[in-house]
Amino acid sequence: MTRRHIVSILLENEAGALSRVAGLFSARAYNIESLTVAPTDDPSLSRMTLVTTGTDDIVEQVCKQLNKLVDVVKLVDLTKDEHVERELILIKVKAENEQRDEVKRIVDIFDGQIIDMTDTTYTLEITGDSKKIDAVLKALQGITILEVVRSGQLGMGRGDKGMI
Repeated sequence: MTRRHIVSILLENEAGALSRVAGLFSARAYNIESLTVAPTDDPSLSRMTLVTTGTDDIVEQVCKQLNKLVDVVKLVDLTKDEHVERELILIKVKAENEQRDEVKRIVDIFDGQIIDMTDTTYTLEITGDSKKIDAVLKALQGITILEVVRSGQLGMGRGDKGMI
C-alpha cells in the first residue's frame, strides 16, 4: 500500500550533502514531495526532513541507500513511530473593506497571525500539520490569494529519544 513517509536525516553540514541525497532520489525516479534542511545546534550537522510517497518496502529500500551515503550520520522514518509534525505557511491575501474582517476571522479560527499589513493586503502566518494548512487554504477560497509560501514538513519523534 502506498502511503506518505516523513524521513528525518541527520547529516554532515558540508557542501554537496543535499545534492547527494536529492540525486539518489532523482536517479531512482522517486519523488520528494517536501524537503527542509537547516543546521542543528551542532554547527557540523544539519537536519533534513523529507516527505515522500511509496510502499513501505520501497521507502525502506530508499532509506537503506540513503544510509550508505558518506554524509548521512543517522536516518529515521518517522512514519513508523509516534511523532509530531508541523508545517508553516505564509499567505498574502487581498484584504480590502469587508474582506479585512473575514480574513481576521479565518486567521483567529486557525490560531494564526497577521504578520504584515498594508491598506490592501494582509500577510498571514499559520502553523500546523498538513491537514490544517490545507484547511486554511480551503477556508480562504473566497478571498483573493496573491502569494503562498509553504515550508514543507518538519517532524520529530515523540518522547525522550532523539536523533543523537
